[in-house]
Amino acid sequence: MSSRMARRGRAARGEGVRIRRATARDAKRLTNLVRRSRAYEGGYASMVAQYRVGPDYIEAHPVHVAVDEDDTLLGFYSLLLSPPELDLMFVADRAQGLGIGRRLVSHMVAEARGAGIEAVRVVSHPPAEGFYRSVGARRTGTVLAQPPVVNWDRPELVFPIPTAE
Repeated sequence: MSSRMARRGRAARGEGVRIRRATARDAKRLTNLVRRSRAYEGGYASMVAQYRVGPDYIEAHPVHVAVDEDDTLLGFYSLLLSPPELDLMFVADRAQGLGIGRRLVSHMVAEARGAGIEAVRVVSHPPAEGFYRSVGARRTGTVLAQPPVVNWDRPELVFPIPTAE
């Protein structure tokens, strides 16, 4: 087995995966992950077709990436601090089901706690609501469609941030 295949196997088991702060050099990879996500195919495609995660966004907001030992992008999230909101969270299609999303949420919760935040709002992509609920978010309402950019209602959720014990 090649060392590259072995590293991929470790990533599949959650080994060799690290979460780090994104840098401006990550911008193109983050934009590509968003635009190529299978979660936004079909009727949802218009929402991300022109989406851009630029260096300016990365510099202005806490953006964290999950990468493997080869620095291959597995996923990322962006936490807005004021008001607190999980603005973006994507897991690469090839990394779905490996626990990357759960690790990113755990990291986000720890970052929010460290910033003194008590709750983090999420306006979810409708198919992602079940995932967010499975990792501790509670449904709080619905954000109505805002055509022409968003043509569908979206679930609004909140992650309560427990205080450190």
